[in-house]
Amino acid sequence: MMTDRNGPEAGAPVMKPRVLVLANQKGGVGKTTTAINLGTALAAIGEKVLIIDLDPQGNASTGLGIDRKSRQTSTYHVLAGEASLEESITETVVPGLSVAPSTLDLLGVELEIANERDRAHRLRTAIRSLSVVEVIEPFTYILIDCPPSLNLLTINALTAADAVLVPLQCEFFALEGLSQLLKTVEQVRSALNPDLTIHGVVLTMFDPRNNLSGQVVADVREFMGNKVYETMIPRNVRVSEAPSHGKPVLLYDLKCAGSQAYLRLASEVIQRERALRAA
Repeated sequence: MMTDRNGPEAGAPVMKPRVLVLANQKGGVGKTTTAINLGTALAAIGEKVLIIDLDPQGNASTGLGIDRKSRQTSTYHVLAGEASLEESITETVVPGLSVAPSTLDLLGVELEIANERDRAHRLRTAIRSLSVVEVIEPFTYILIDCPPSLNLLTINALTAADAVLVPLQCEFFALEGLSQLLKTVEQVRSALNPDLTIHGVVLTMFDPRNNLSGQVVADVREFMGNKVYETMIPRNVRVSEAPSHGKPVLLYDLKCAGSQAYLRLASEVIQRERALRAA
């Protein structure tokens, strides 16, 4: 997928990373938690990962231990055209995992660029510019964490992405939210990004003791077929506690059920990537 881990040879093209956007128009589905912990799990098995935080709340940045005072250059500056994506990147405590942090300034960027012709393509342009920079270890995966709404930030993410990874909570209205997102993806595919695909749906907050969870799993698998990952993320108190310590759950408690689930999910994502390349 990428150039040699020892760095690109002189004159050799730098291959672009796979860009996956984590999106769901519903809030509270485990989207940011999945971005943080999937990114950590991918890094743990040898990938070079960048998380782009496009949510003004900045929870992905906070959950990776990036203090708000240290976010001098953020994704706001990238979308506003005031800085390159490379300039915004901050290393995390996880080897192989970096983040382009978010600040509340993102709340105003939509109005600032609303009249610009390239307003939906700002992030895609920034990522493409990053991909041609000669770096020692180019990123193999970029994960974009979106706000829980359909706005210009989410449109930028979907326009920049190769595929969508959908976190879906095992709750009553899950399929309704999924249907809305699929319509949005189709609209973006038609107007802005014809190559956009659904990478997969990951079921989150699964509780085997709850009959409703089991019914939701059955319904989603019937509706989406093999697009649903085999791995399900369980309800797990350690996963909930980890962000308050500024750590991914894999650093907070590697042996807990949540950590092990995210490691399995990372392996499944890579397996799907290999199958796509082989097809």
